[in-house]
Amino acid sequence: MIRVLLADDQSLVRAGFRALLDAQPDIEVAGEAADGADAVRLVRELRPDTVLMDIRMPKLDGLAATRAITDDPDLHEVKVVMLTTFELDEYVFEAIRSGASGFLVKDTEPDELLRAVRAVVDGDALLSPGVTRRLIAEFAVRSKEPEQATVLDELTECEREVMALVGIGLSNEEIARRLVVSPLTAKTHVSRAMVKLGARDRAQLVVLAYESGLVRPGWLG
Repeated sequence: MIRVLLADDQSLVRAGFRALLDAQPDIEVAGEAADGADAVRLVRELRPDTVLMDIRMPKLDGLAATRAITDDPDLHEVKVVMLTTFELDEYVFEAIRSGASGFLVKDTEPDELLRAVRAVVDGDALLSPGVTRRLIAEFAVRSKEPEQATVLDELTECEREVMALVGIGLSNEEIARRLVVSPLTAKTHVSRAMVKLGARDRAQLVVLAYESGLVRPGWLG
């Protein structure tokens, strides 16, 4: 059973998500929070598998709450998915850097929300497929200047290539087609890169791809 915590200051939004999630045989809503501080407290108390976290909330916003959760070693297994609107897109890349495993726009289709919850718990993370590549391109420009990082020295040439493809928003299936390998092989290379770099999940791999200079804005294929 996948346990989800809902964190949004709008009760109507929480009620809608709860109705959808609780109707699934493999998902249950573990709790609800109306502000970021309460979300952090409930995560520590309830230990959900994932949190659907609104960016704008009182007392503690979603970005700060996410950092509090992802910086706590005891909560390493908890995945955070940020909820945003197109008007708040400027926060998306910062959300990923803060430790979120991805984001969804609030008006996403119900099936996509369910798929995302299941995917992020499985470690696949992540970003809303319909807007992933455009947003990565736009907000990578806002990321800090790449440093001459030696961390990539640990990767094989194949792992670097796969990491670069993850960085431009390709799924394992798309990477497999690009490299003419099986999806399982692509996923294995992604997983090995994550382990070697100490990346929490696929989202952090995207950030590292940009911040190391392996991928630059506009490299969409």
